[in-house]
Amino acid sequence: MKTLIVYSSKSGNTRKLAEAVFDFLPGEKILKPVIERPDPAEYDFVVIGFWLQAGKADPASTEYLEKLAPSNVFLFATHGAGTDSAHALNAMKVAKELVGTSKIFGSFSCQGEVKAEFLAKVQKKDPPPPWIKDAPAAVGHPNTTDIADLQKELERAVTLLRSSI
Repeated sequence: MKTLIVYSSKSGNTRKLAEAVFDFLPGEKILKPVIERPDPAEYDFVVIGFWLQAGKADPASTEYLEKLAPSNVFLFATHGAGTDSAHALNAMKVAKELVGTSKIFGSFSCQGEVKAEFLAKVQKKDPPPPWIKDAPAAVGHPNTTDIADLQKELERAVTLLRSSI
């Protein structure tokens, strides 16, 4: 199986998970930042990681998802919000809608530590963003447990993909 792993990372959280995906998945694979706009056409599986901005995938990832040719896809996201928060769940829902006719084989959402400078800046906003209350719990994430959970979801996705080919 030939896999393309595409990611966007502002603070390093999403890149950390993308590298874990690369290390975990078997077969031929390549890891590329989304700003390079890699062509997914020659790949059997496309894994796309992004961070959240304003309740949705960051702008570069949004553009990539919107232009994605029909592919077999797995999505993952990092964010300061709680994993099961409405903010994170809605952002993943929006990302899934962006992929159009691509087939989604799984997704994963993970808290990611928010840099102190950025946190200080957004805490001054009126009103503060909805995820701000969850940010303290994001410290230290993604961690080894998050990576293990991501690997479990990827394993399920790969099993589903192989059974559909």
